Amino acid sequence: MEKRLVLQDATYLKRAEQEPESASPDLRKNVSRILEDVRENGIDAVRTYSQRFDAWNPESFRVDDETINRAKEETSPELRASIDFSHEQVYRFAVHQRDTLSDLEVETLPGVTIGHRLIPVNDVGCYVPGGRYPLIASAVMTIATAKAAGVPRVIACAPPTKGGGIHPAQLYAMATAGADEIYCVGGVQALALMAYGIDSVHPVDMVVGAGNAFVAEAKRQLFGPVGIDLLAGPSEVLVIADESADAKLIAADLLAQAEHGPTSQVILISDSENLAKKVISEVEHWLDTTWPTVDVARQAWLNRAEVIVCKDREAVLNATDTIASEHVEVQTSDDDWFFNRLTNYGSLFIGARSTVAYGDKGIGTNHVLPTDRATRYTGGLGVSKFLKTLTYQKVSAEGTKVVAPHIAAICDAEMMAGHAITARMRLEGEKSKAVK
Repeated sequence: MEKRLVLQDATYLKRAEQEPESASPDLRKNVSRILEDVRENGIDAVRTYSQRFDAWNPESFRVDDETINRAKEETSPELRASIDFSHEQVYRFAVHQRDTLSDLEVETLPGVTIGHRLIPVNDVGCYVPGGRYPLIASAVMTIATAKAAGVPRVIACAPPTKGGGIHPAQLYAMATAGADEIYCVGGVQALALMAYGIDSVHPVDMVVGAGNAFVAEAKRQLFGPVGIDLLAGPSEVLVIADESADAKLIAADLLAQAEHGPTSQVILISDSENLAKKVISEVEHWLDTTWPTVDVARQAWLNRAEVIVCKDREAVLNATDTIASEHVEVQTSDDDWFFNRLTNYGSLFIGARSTVAYGDKGIGTNHVLPTDRATRYTGGLGVSKFLKTLTYQKVSAEGTKVVAPHIAAICDAEMMAGHAITARMRLEGEKSKAVK
């Protein structure tokens, strides 16, 4: 269990009843057992766990073209148009991101050329969560971004619904985003299927995507043999607001994020006690009357919600960067002041017209974001996650004469005589050529 953060110059009008928890030892053991079983026993183990956890054991886990076409027909034209809109925005932004990244080649010394190339990962596996909600947008965020990065082969897995098979709209989104292969299998066994390569599935080089605690732990244990995007835990939102903000709108934004699950973290930080109290009142009114996902949202509000009042906006800024939340909304009379100073967030939503829902579902920025204060050192999923920065060097005779003596001297000092030999051989070779 993680230790609570201690914030300076802050008063809590509401404190979370539960502290954040890391994966339990039992969860780690269960994930490890499933991964090992699938690695050793292949498709039979995948079938065992798919049947046990999802009551799903089809003849083939791969989704065929007929099923994909049927999913398209079962998804209304209006929803297809919205999914297409989301795909277009996310893909377009990812392409713009890719355009900001470039190969490099520079002559650093006469006869010494070094550089790097940005080369996509060859095979990527995308996990698209199901469970409580069929997360349509998650398919777009991972698959479309990988394709924009130029990944040649992208496969995707999603769990079955209770009725069997992937939710039609979710499947349509996976196909539209450009998945080369789609498999209806969920949970740890899906990550193992993609990472190890089971039955006719060729193994991937990298697995990405959000998921529950089991999926996150599976990614953690698989890291090394395969790459991962990041480790993402329960969803988080932090709203910065001052006296000018709309308390009811903030309450809605907090409860919207709370519906992700009972361990979702929702935080309000303000320099106005009056505004903070109004937001608490609005939240409680929503929960007691018409909030549509009240069962889940109420649990998150009780378990993980915090309302914090700071003495001034400097203290608000410091508290926000200390908490380092996944999503940060700024609703103040001077949003740019925070925009220019904040450093720790997964994605930033500036002004009352912005909302986490836009980023989550398809305005263009990616919703696979770091949690658990990881925004202190990393950003979210983007095309750069799928690109390898691979360096190279080219050295001429002129360059050898400059570089070799210095490298040999360092090798000698490190007592790595073999390395020194390789440098001096090249230097002597150039001297011999010059004599001839």
